[in-house]
Amino acid sequence: MSNLFVRKATGMVRSWSVFDAFIYAFFSINLVTLGFYSFSQMYYFGGGMIPALLVSAAFIIFEVVVYASLIAVMPRSGGDYVWQTRIFGGGIGFILSITGWWFTLWLWTPIYGDMLRQIVITPLLGAFGLQSAAVWFAGQGNALFVCSLLTLGFVALVIFLGMKNYARVQKYSFYAGMLGLLIVIVLLFTGSPDAFKSGLASNSAAYFGTQGELYDATAQAGVDAFASTPLTGGSFGLIMLTLPYLVFFNLWPNWGATLYGEVRGATDYKRNFAGMAWALVITTALGILFFLGVAKTIGWDFYVQANAAWWNYAWGYVTTAPPLPVWPNPAMLAVFLTDNRLVQIVVLLLMSTWWFGWAGTLFLSSTRVIFAAAFDRLLPEKAAELNKNGTPVNAMLYMILPAMLVSALYAYNVGAAPDGTGGFKSITLAATQGIAIMYFGTAIAAIILPYKKKALYEASPIAQMKVAGIPLITVAGVIFAGFLGFLLVEWMFDPWLNSGGEGAGLYGISFKNTNSIIFLLACYGSAAAIYYGFKARRKNEGIDLDKVQAEIPSE
Repeated sequence: MSNLFVRKATGMVRSWSVFDAFIYAFFSINLVTLGFYSFSQMYYFGGGMIPALLVSAAFIIFEVVVYASLIAVMPRSGGDYVWQTRIFGGGIGFILSITGWWFTLWLWTPIYGDMLRQIVITPLLGAFGLQSAAVWFAGQGNALFVCSLLTLGFVALVIFLGMKNYARVQKYSFYAGMLGLLIVIVLLFTGSPDAFKSGLASNSAAYFGTQGELYDATAQAGVDAFASTPLTGGSFGLIMLTLPYLVFFNLWPNWGATLYGEVRGATDYKRNFAGMAWALVITTALGILFFLGVAKTIGWDFYVQANAAWWNYAWGYVTTAPPLPVWPNPAMLAVFLTDNRLVQIVVLLLMSTWWFGWAGTLFLSSTRVIFAAAFDRLLPEKAAELNKNGTPVNAMLYMILPAMLVSALYAYNVGAAPDGTGGFKSITLAATQGIAIMYFGTAIAAIILPYKKKALYEASPIAQMKVAGIPLITVAGVIFAGFLGFLLVEWMFDPWLNSGGEGAGLYGISFKNTNSIIFLLACYGSAAAIYYGFKARRKNEGIDLDKVQAEIPSE
């Protein structure tokens, strides 16, 4: 077995505690970055946000069961890649996981960059009185590309420093971010609508140089953009139609699954489950609390309308900038409830740590999948080399360098029509599509694990966990696969389009978005070419990759 892999053991060090893994899971479904950003784009739905949040969490808990179980059976660096290749065999597992964890993750870079400027840079520049710079960073093109490059620089640094040091970054960010969110929630629940209207006008003028009445003008711009999403209510069918967009935010409590070869105690199912489940439950509870605070002081209708006004402009449906010329960051709106500039700056700085603690999730998990594939000799062996901090640096470069190109294509929306529609931006949400397809593969692997790898399963800590005599991992896998199947069908066939709607539809990544479909097919084709190309090459070198992927490497 020792000559099957690049070396006898991966060399990964278990430098994380289960608490570190919990924080990573908590930041992976980040309320302030992914949450606020996704909520803001969901202004045109008919299902209530609170019931949608609860229903989605109920389904996603089965995802947690699946991944906690697989980790307990095979706690290896590479997660989905290792499980799928060992259960299905090499081809399917490689193609799904490489597309999901490598190619499509490049698309997340400009999204992380967009959040850097909207959540951190723009409001802080405004708070320090740098109006022109604040508005410039909120713009398109150059501003977004610069922020994407800043994101890549920070991500490369924290990953290069290794898991132990990154754990410190996310831990400090966790405590600071939670303090900031607590203050924001207190401001929302102790403020009043009149205080917010007054604070919005005065502080927006000071931050961004706006003039005149702002509240009613922003609300009207939102009404014109068809803002409609309610806080509660809506039929069950409308709530279910809200889920395929909401999960762009909360489908990721398992994001650290590829890292569990570096987590102490990873064979303990209960601890794995608790870490991911608590991340999901706490984030869901904080989301509901945030929604209620917004409704009390900012006003739910105004919040939805302000978001509609911004995205209607940012997405190019109108050419006139909204009355509030920046993204309506909820933390910024909350600090407008006080006129104390020092308090505003402190709270915005604390809230910015949500981004810094989360940013490493962009590529940290992906580097372990690339590493695992290289360790199996399916990629150049250089990608399996570790630096003194235990980081697969070359694997990191496989993410960073292509992401620079993707960021430019996105920032300048290369390929867009003269009216601004289409272009590279239109394929961005395909990133979630590709990851969800990979998750579907993992769910199927979980279903058949007890039967396909019977000896491995029966020797594992989860062997006695059954429901009516059926392995718990199989039951959870069926439910999670069913949920993913629903999401994939909704994304692909978009019921709003089928009912005669025009434009991008509810989700923007249906079969009518040919750019998205072509991108995904190109990713799968490239992954297949890499797999079969390396398989042929290794065969000529006397290495049987089928035997390699039948074995589980030592960490």
